[in-house]
Amino acid sequence: MNDFDVIIVGAGLSGIGAAWRLQQQCPGLRYAVLEGRASLGGTWDLFRYPGVRSDSDMFTLGYPFRPWKGPRALASGAEILEYVRETAQSAGIDRHIRFRHRVKSAAWSSAAQRWLLEVEADGKPTTLRARFLHLCVGYYSYERAHQPRFEGLDEFRGQVVHPQWWPESLDVGGKRVVVIGSGATAVTLVPELARTAAHVTMLQRSPTWYLALPGRDRLVELVRRLLPATWAHLAVRTRNVLLATAFFQFCRRFPQAAARLLERGVRRHLPGRPLAPDFTPRYAPWDQRVCVVPDGDLFTSIRDGRASVVTDAVERFTERGVRLSSGRSLDADIVVTATGLELLALGGIELQVDGRRLEPSEQVVYRGLMFADVPNLSWCVGYTNASWTLRADLSAQYLCRLINHMQAAGFTSARPDGRQAPDERRPLLELSSGYVTRAAPRLPSQGSEAPWALRQNYLLDWRELRFAPVDEAMQFEGQTGFVARDEAARV
Repeated sequence: MNDFDVIIVGAGLSGIGAAWRLQQQCPGLRYAVLEGRASLGGTWDLFRYPGVRSDSDMFTLGYPFRPWKGPRALASGAEILEYVRETAQSAGIDRHIRFRHRVKSAAWSSAAQRWLLEVEADGKPTTLRARFLHLCVGYYSYERAHQPRFEGLDEFRGQVVHPQWWPESLDVGGKRVVVIGSGATAVTLVPELARTAAHVTMLQRSPTWYLALPGRDRLVELVRRLLPATWAHLAVRTRNVLLATAFFQFCRRFPQAAARLLERGVRRHLPGRPLAPDFTPRYAPWDQRVCVVPDGDLFTSIRDGRASVVTDAVERFTERGVRLSSGRSLDADIVVTATGLELLALGGIELQVDGRRLEPSEQVVYRGLMFADVPNLSWCVGYTNASWTLRADLSAQYLCRLINHMQAAGFTSARPDGRQAPDERRPLLELSSGYVTRAAPRLPSQGSEAPWALRQNYLLDWRELRFAPVDEAMQFEGQTGFVARDEAARV
């Protein structure tokens, strides 16, 4: 069978969650999950570098319908992968996954009221059809990463690796390691590599804001003893959502006070060490992501002398390591280029509507998941300032509400009415991080107001995506053609 009601693209954290919601809220729908790789898990199956972990707590990164039972709030990649696998198996979702199915293109036909997908299945071309297409493909490329051009790289006698393709056999024991980068990946790698390496140097062009948090939440242990698992999970999840939201708003509204607060945290972990130049970012907190340091492990490795931080720019590679713009040289046996992701809109899938090709950069989002004048298509994008799954789950629930509304009214398609979109456009991801600014011209944009905005606020989204009318600024099509909102209310 190659004709479905819903096709979900991507069997990662978002795709499995969307499939669970479909089964529960839209029972009886025919659906499939297409996964280009040979296994599920997405990010958590792809990244295998040492120490890979969540940088947000599992009570919000995990599913609201499947309580996280692990001992650590900040879990390892392997623990998260097992959690996703167990979720898929327990709900029978794994039986709906088609592995090694890479979607190359998708074309909407108004005449057929279907998406026609051209898919590479185990290396062979095949065609699938779906009434609704839900893309849970994230926003970065699995095949490419950001690789700056380094002068003299071919002269270096050591080994150069990128975290996205970590060699399983790589042994850093007794080696001198330089990690280029200062983002979440570098912050995770440095303390883990420092356990066995002779020394690890984190080489950064500019400092990052850090927030040290305990890997285990003692309050969670207490709540779990007092409440049933589901209630304990809900209580901790709610608390963490409120704390994260409040902290983000505090940083945005009072950046100087937030900077002082974060600086005090670093001083507590590195007493007597001057903050400049290695721990004094040039931007305000949450202009870029604030990196979480579980149990202060990065600072511990620095205090113990097993790791160090150098703020400088790479001039060129040499036979023995890296020469910096300041003239200083860093000797290295291994260089890790934790230089960032390559953002990719819509999974790189070529999309068409009635023969018209859709350019991602020309699209404006509706409720952060659909696009103006594009029928029966949604793209799951999570938060940049909170756990990805928070918004992914709200998006899945909204999708189910929309489909149920369409079924009840006899509509075959729904498309956001682009005529109602505001003229003002803003970048989809409002961060100044390099990986975001590099890709901004290739990504969809957002409007200046709801429902045409991608808001970084779970509390507002929870109200809107769960309760706002699904026919707001929406056009529906049935046997009688397009139906505007006022007409739909009378159906």
